[in-house]
Amino acid sequence: MMKIMKYSGHLALVALCSVLLCSCNGNGQQQQEQDPELAVITIGEGDATLENGYPASLHGKNDVEIRPQVSGFITRVCVTEGQRVSKGQTLFTIDRVQLEAAVSAAQAQVAQAQAAIVAAQANVNTARTNAKNNKILLDKNIISSSAYQTSVDAVNAAEAQVNQARAAANAANAQLVSARKNLSYANVTAPAAGIVGTIDFKEGALVSPSTLLTILSNNGEMEAYFSFNEKEVLDLTNGGRRSLQAALDSLPSVTLRLPNGEKYAYSGKITTVSGVLDAATGSAQVKATFPNPDGMLRSGNTANVMIPNISRNAILIPQKATYEVQDMKFVYTLDKDNVTHATPIEISKDNDGQNYIVTSGLKAGDRIVVEGVGITVKDKMKIRPKKPGTSDQAAQQPQQ
Repeated sequence: MMKIMKYSGHLALVALCSVLLCSCNGNGQQQQEQDPELAVITIGEGDATLENGYPASLHGKNDVEIRPQVSGFITRVCVTEGQRVSKGQTLFTIDRVQLEAAVSAAQAQVAQAQAAIVAAQANVNTARTNAKNNKILLDKNIISSSAYQTSVDAVNAAEAQVNQARAAANAANAQLVSARKNLSYANVTAPAAGIVGTIDFKEGALVSPSTLLTILSNNGEMEAYFSFNEKEVLDLTNGGRRSLQAALDSLPSVTLRLPNGEKYAYSGKITTVSGVLDAATGSAQVKATFPNPDGMLRSGNTANVMIPNISRNAILIPQKATYEVQDMKFVYTLDKDNVTHATPIEISKDNDGQNYIVTSGLKAGDRIVVEGVGITVKDKMKIRPKKPGTSDQAAQQPQQ
């Protein structure tokens, strides 16, 4: 009987231990399941290319102001805004009535001047004949020397009238040439091929040579204008230790980020940097040129010129993995027990809006949290790491 009781006691003890053990295992598993599962990456080093964006205004390489060369009323607008035109194509026509009247008046002046020359030349011939006859009479002492001199003076006066008539004829011819030229200006033509800009004047509008009719943009090649600050200019020339031209030649190709966020299909080149800083802004104007074979870019467009900056052996992390406290950047690193630690970092000024280059605070092999930072992650929090999605990986190796 005693043996049976002892055996029963042993069974009860074993059962109790089993219950306690299961309870402990269940609590541990439950605790582990309560730790948040967050995306983690392992830091690696590599070459990183980030782009700095500069707001720019775009203009055709040759933007030509179209102004009439004569005053008058517009009788016809021959093009529409945005139309591509060829060199010599008529853009506007100006009322020809007054211009044609000016040509007719100039022609009449030329005719009168030519008639005056003929009449003056006839007077010269008559005066010369009289003088010749008077010389014969003078030699025969039939007339006095004063009478002869009078006939000579008449010749000189007649010749002067011829010269005056010829000068008047030259002026009349010049006036006729000018009138005909003005008549040709009644057709306002394109001095080069390009795209027609805004047209603010309609038929019937009175215009003059000071009137800007439109701007004709030759946009086969576009120029993007933006600015470098003083420090960027110094960095470009290595503090003045190399020439500006050598610095420009060493710059990589640049791209355009359009207002809709898309990248322009063709790359460009920075061609000039102003040698004079703007006294008001402390900046230098920079020009980059871009091909525009499809005519997609128009004068007046805006965009961001994106200049690449290559960093060797860089540590690149997603911006979403950081948070800021009193102008300092932090990330959450993980120790071997998967516990988070708030870690201050320093970053490069270059960033592409999605990633940072870390200059201190992290090293290759460190693990950082890239999910829930600034929202759910806290310092000294135990988590369960998981492999990040594509958007979380930046340039690092994912946590395995």
